[in-house]
Amino acid sequence: MKKLPIGIQTFSEIITEGYVYVDKTEIAYNLIDRGKYYFLSRPRRFGKSLFLDTLKDIFEGKKELFKGLYIYDKWDWEVKYPVLRVSLGSGVHQSVQDLSENLLWILKKTERDLGVNCNKNLKPKQCFEHLLISAYEKYNQKVVVLIDEYDKPILDNITDEVTPVSTGINKEVAREMRDAMKDFYGVIKDNDAYIQFVFITGVSKFSKMNLFSGLNNLEDITLHPDYGNICGYTHNDLLTVFEEHLRGVDMQLVKQWYNGYNYFGDKVYNPFDILLFISNKFKFSNYWWETGNPSFLIDMLKTRNYYIPELENFVASKEILNTFDIDNIELVALLWQTGYLTITEETSTPFGIKYRLNTPNREIQTSLNSLFINYLTKQVTEKLKFQEKLYGMLDKPDLDGFKDALFSLFASIPYSNFTNSKLPEYEGYYASVVYAYLASIGLDIIPEDITNLGRMDLSAKLEGKVFIFEFKLSEKATGNALKQIKERRYWEKFQDAENIYLVGIEFSREDRNVIGYEWEKI
Repeated sequence: MKKLPIGIQTFSEIITEGYVYVDKTEIAYNLIDRGKYYFLSRPRRFGKSLFLDTLKDIFEGKKELFKGLYIYDKWDWEVKYPVLRVSLGSGVHQSVQDLSENLLWILKKTERDLGVNCNKNLKPKQCFEHLLISAYEKYNQKVVVLIDEYDKPILDNITDEVTPVSTGINKEVAREMRDAMKDFYGVIKDNDAYIQFVFITGVSKFSKMNLFSGLNNLEDITLHPDYGNICGYTHNDLLTVFEEHLRGVDMQLVKQWYNGYNYFGDKVYNPFDILLFISNKFKFSNYWWETGNPSFLIDMLKTRNYYIPELENFVASKEILNTFDIDNIELVALLWQTGYLTITEETSTPFGIKYRLNTPNREIQTSLNSLFINYLTKQVTEKLKFQEKLYGMLDKPDLDGFKDALFSLFASIPYSNFTNSKLPEYEGYYASVVYAYLASIGLDIIPEDITNLGRMDLSAKLEGKVFIFEFKLSEKATGNALKQIKERRYWEKFQDAENIYLVGIEFSREDRNVIGYEWEKI
């Protein structure tokens, strides 16, 4: 049985040490054959660095590493190209000085690899250009440029998730980083005559910033169907390449937990999750999430009154997803680019393409909504108790017990949570709390669920049971929540379900709790 490549970054080490490798060389071959300048956005720990390393070994002509792989008998291994690789994935960039020092350190390593030298007094941009031209002249061959995590110096100052040292959003430093990186990357457009191939990866897409100004032929393959599987594992990979490692495992459950990232190829798994799942003897856990949860999200939520369920069933234009602007950060675009939302539906309209977004799998659904609970209720320590109660009442089902659990939940929200906050004035706040709790316990849940007669606030499924929720904010109990469900016959959408429960809940601003609660079984 082959070993698992946990913590391994280089293609050559994986092959020579006999680790499991999912063959991506057909995709690499097609990329090289069809174009010259590429950009790819994927979340962290998704295999971007490993793919770049594969490209590096192909261009350097290391034929012996590719025996048995798709590209082995198709590539001209006699032609070897000098490769200039820049990886910004490591190090902390809290100032332009940090960035400059890190770039010079990276370029020094490239000097050694290529056997060319920069004057020690040169700045990063000048050294980058000198290396390009010198490598071209020394090897009499155009240079391959591979840039990994191109945006990290900017993200270090926008989100906490990238590095624990960052303390939150620092737009001024982020702007300085943007300008410095734009100047550095300008070397690429100014030296096209010396370049054979360029591949740039990152988490975010800074389209409005023109970070690669002048590279008009830079092809963004982030959502190109031909390259949807460029990073990550497909379900078929798990059934074939990882067959020996996953014997006896409930593969449908694995799929629910970790599959679901959609880039218009096959739906894919984050490799980090699968490798850790196998290494930990098939224990289901939030492996990827735990390496860097989006604490930046809390800061952004505080600046606007977001309706939490809407964030997980959001319809966005192509322009929104392709935009990342320091001065106008779109939260939904950030959640998508960082891997906390994925595309579930694409629709063409007279106004352009639009995408529906949702959490990709159970790991992200439960973890993200657990974070939402912390933000909405401050119930960090009591959260597990309420999660267990709510799940238990719906699983039985005991809808009267569910009411008691809800009442206790809202009664336990600290008074300080309402001080100097307008959140509780909105119906959406109470719906958001209920939604976040139900989503955090893994229910199959749809906010703002559409029928032919209207839009129900929430539908949830658990073990063959369907629950339809309607929420109202009232001064006193009126019964209008349940009445609306019945009048608009929301349950007809679920006629094939064995058990359907209608639940109308009314909340009071003054009491900050449930004041009306009715339910019926269809």
